[in-house]
Amino acid sequence: MIPNTLDTPHGHLSRPAPDWWREAVVYQVYVPSFADADGDGIGDLRGITDRLDHLADLGVDALWLTPFYPSPWTDAGYDVSDYRGVDPRHGTLDDFRGLVRSAHGRGLKIIVDVVPNHCSDQHPWFVEALASPPGSPARDRFIFREGRGPDGSLPPADWKSKFGGGAWTRVPDGQWYMHIFSAEQPDLNWENSDVLADFEGILRFWLDLGADGFRIDVAHGLRKDLVEPLRDTGGRDSASLNSPPEGEDHPFWDRDEVHDIYRTWRKIIDSYAPPRITVAEAGVSAARLPLYTRPDELHQAFNFFHLRCPWDAEEFRKVIDTSLTGARAVGTLPTWVLSNHDVVRHRTRYALPQGIDYRAWLSGGGTDPAPDDALGHRRARAAALLTLALPGSAYLYQGEELGLPEVSDLPLDALRDPMWERTGRTTKGRDGCRIPIPWTRSGGSHGFGPGGSWLPQPDNWGEHAVEVQTGQPDSFLELYRTALSVRTRFRGDESFGWLPARDGELAFRKGRFECRINLSERPLPLPEDAGAVLLASGSLQGDMIGPDTAVWLAAAGG
Repeated sequence: MIPNTLDTPHGHLSRPAPDWWREAVVYQVYVPSFADADGDGIGDLRGITDRLDHLADLGVDALWLTPFYPSPWTDAGYDVSDYRGVDPRHGTLDDFRGLVRSAHGRGLKIIVDVVPNHCSDQHPWFVEALASPPGSPARDRFIFREGRGPDGSLPPADWKSKFGGGAWTRVPDGQWYMHIFSAEQPDLNWENSDVLADFEGILRFWLDLGADGFRIDVAHGLRKDLVEPLRDTGGRDSASLNSPPEGEDHPFWDRDEVHDIYRTWRKIIDSYAPPRITVAEAGVSAARLPLYTRPDELHQAFNFFHLRCPWDAEEFRKVIDTSLTGARAVGTLPTWVLSNHDVVRHRTRYALPQGIDYRAWLSGGGTDPAPDDALGHRRARAAALLTLALPGSAYLYQGEELGLPEVSDLPLDALRDPMWERTGRTTKGRDGCRIPIPWTRSGGSHGFGPGGSWLPQPDNWGEHAVEVQTGQPDSFLELYRTALSVRTRFRGDESFGWLPARDGELAFRKGRFECRINLSERPLPLPEDAGAVLLASGSLQGDMIGPDTAVWLAAAGG
């Protein structure tokens, strides 16, 4: 149990000079789909460098780059074969150095995605492991085990892969190796000293090249309970398991031992100046999430509870209260996330009935039911102002600032996500949120690059382009630009307090400004003592806030 050190759930913690990351806006660049400079249809580091002005003009503080390392691309780069290089499809180490210089010159920081839970089956270590006998030091870097049954033909445990099917694959000599994800992504053994030492070197390598921090993939999965005999989990599907049930001692999720790793990493991070940061992708319970951000561990952890919250005022209030209380109990602030490269884009989620099975919906082509795009449009804009008003860091997924919807009708022969094959072609996976973003109204790839795009763009994709939205007052892009500009005026004061609200409304004050969101189906009047309107996600109807609309106000008396 984490003690709450505050006298009130959201006490006043004003910081005249906060660490840059506490209330930063971080833009997630999904490298394959952002911008392509060399014309091979896949995004690259030079393409990102060429588009930095867009991000500087948007007003973000940092870029999180998804993996760009050498990789066979079984999982679009999250299967790493060399952690100290750049895949030729994404450029060179010199391109990375150039990106860092250009970003830093614009006041933008660079966060690198590190993938410590697993590597590629083409990583030299795994190639060596397959060529080595059972019990060898090379195999001990991974999780090899004998099978069950008289002839060892059954997996060592009933553990399931998040990509579908079992989490074990047998090799010709009869042993099995573990992989939480695809068979081409063997899990590393974090009890092995070689693994520990190598990743400490990997962190230093990128920090020495100027990286400003790391996003840690599958941060809650590194340590496993490997005591023999391995424990079964009851055959539950890891693909649908966001986190272990509260209080469960799970064999490979959210083990207490994982925190020893991050205490060591924090010492490395803190040895660099200017300050660098770490952010965890940890699919754990709300009660456990703050453990990853204790003062001697990581700086931040993604807040997927906000992302998964239904469009409901009371549910958002619960998530916000829980997130703020948990984070502040360990001296940090929450992150706020609406979309990323693994989920249906929130404009489309908000356009669908609550409780829908998104996997089934995608597998049916995204037509049953048909999204109410006008509803999703309003809610996505309101959600942006809600998210950006809260104390803490906001992580924006590329294309979010353009209001991009999910592409649910990709041709089956275009799908690249390994989920498609591993589930027997029943789960279409995440390709629909990874379509290369449009920069121009027309052109073969709408300005993405001169050689097409690795995933097909819809015919109407150019309607969402940066070129089209720039200068249009009612566009998503201008809403985000304005919101990020206004937001900078209220940084530094981390105070937060709920205000009286009507049914279906959220209302709170942060420092010297106030945010109100009408999540109901009826217009709501502004309070009589409301301050000046700073920004609204939709047109106000006189002194009325329309349904699914958010407004920022100068706090009365502030």
